[in-house]
Amino acid sequence: MENDLNKELLILWTNDNFGTSMNMVLMYAENTKIQGWWENVTLLIWGSTAKLVSENEEIQNYIKAILLEKVRVVACKQCAENYNVVDKLESMGIEVFYTGQFLTDWLKENKKLLSV
Repeated sequence: MENDLNKELLILWTNDNFGTSMNMVLMYAENTKIQGWWENVTLLIWGSTAKLVSENEEIQNYIKAILLEKVRVVACKQCAENYNVVDKLESMGIEVFYTGQFLTDWLKENKKLLSV
């Protein structure tokens, strides 16, 4: 039986580079669900990526696609507040909340984390 720790992945997305966002972060988040590599995938938008997501239509469309694949997409509320994009992110179906404790708990539980 597979260990439960090997069923969940958190992708911590802090890199606001468009190419990296499209060709690594979002592509992997989408394909990992389509291919069944991970049972549960959460994409955590942190830092300046909140601004990138709020401004770039191509990235917004990709996020809509991964939401359809049942990737959970969440964003750091403090970062979203700093960029004044809370409403925009929430309107896209992104869960926006203060994520410091969420990330800390994830790490303390030794769950899998990919940071980009």
